[in-house]
Amino acid sequence: MTWNGAVSPPRRGLGGAGWMRAIGRGAAIACVTFGGLALLAVTRLIERPVHGLHRPWTPYLAQAVCRAALRILGLRLKVRGTVMAGRGAVVANHTSWLDIYVLNARKRIYFVAKDEVAEWPGIGLLARATGTVFIRRDAREARRQQAIFEDRLGVGHRLLFFPEGTSTDGLRVLPFKTTLFQAFLSPALRDTLQLQPVTVNYHSPEGERPDFYGWWGNQDFGEHLLRMLAARRHGWVEVVYHPPLRVADFADRKALARAAETAVRSAFTGDGRRPPEIGASLESALQEGSAGPHS
Repeated sequence: MTWNGAVSPPRRGLGGAGWMRAIGRGAAIACVTFGGLALLAVTRLIERPVHGLHRPWTPYLAQAVCRAALRILGLRLKVRGTVMAGRGAVVANHTSWLDIYVLNARKRIYFVAKDEVAEWPGIGLLARATGTVFIRRDAREARRQQAIFEDRLGVGHRLLFFPEGTSTDGLRVLPFKTTLFQAFLSPALRDTLQLQPVTVNYHSPEGERPDFYGWWGNQDFGEHLLRMLAARRHGWVEVVYHPPLRVADFADRKALARAAETAVRSAFTGDGRRPPEIGASLESALQEGSAGPHS
């Protein structure tokens, strides 16, 4: 699904300096990414036969690659809140492909992504190599995908879902789709699993549109990537980790989705406001999450 709820930004020429920045940054990020992937592949040859589904080493390599890529790009990362301890899953709002680098830079996680991501240049290779779970939004695939989720969560992998189902302009949070939350409620997981809501706020560089980092509608991936590489300066991104929700506290997937969505919205700054204190988010989520039906 593609979100088309806002007018896409006008296309602009990069200019000579922009092309130089794009080439320089692109080459540096490519070297870091493919060099990291080569090291990851070699490490995985040892890791797989010894640890199987468990990945005690390679997530650190993926995290290092993502941190380096953000530094090369010039996108500053600020973090609030505490990453949960123990077994659990993560849900976050979704602005663009940059979320992959931003969220992996701070926390060793495994993404759940639509199957087309596997074909994206560079990012698709990174996603496949780092254990991303690719899903097809097809009812006939639901049972098989449920089994994959249970297996991965069962061995301690922290899977990260984007419940909006699409990226946006970064100025809003779309209603969460509840289907994927069912995986958390299986008998094998619900009594011990935690779900941590995460809010991602992008702040545009001075002089740029508020939706500078958004990727939506008819924007081509290559075009957006080139625009990010060519930018004269970058802004910053804030990642807010909310207190985790105990899955066992919720009656069904809709109640759990409501609570997670409420927590994510509570620290979202798409309207330009400063987020409230994080400590209030969980109480708000629990209260509003049980307030009524969710579409």
